[in-house]
Amino acid sequence: MINFHLVLNSLLFASIGIVVLVLSFIIIDKLTPYNLWSEIIEKKNTSLAIVVASFMLGIAIIISSAIH
Repeated sequence: MINFHLVLNSLLFASIGIVVLVLSFIIIDKLTPYNLWSEIIEKKNTSLAIVVASFMLGIAIIISSAIH
């Protein structure tokens, strides 16, 4: 049988992790002198996209370690 308490805990921790990841992206976006999203999407800045992706992966690893 499925233990709904465990499923609920997993969903709760996953949502907390996603919220923290999005908030960290917003904070980094505010700290940079330009808008990251428009720089990546409109101006096709591949170098910035790689830096932001590595930042997101690093933060995701830290969040998953903290939750685990």
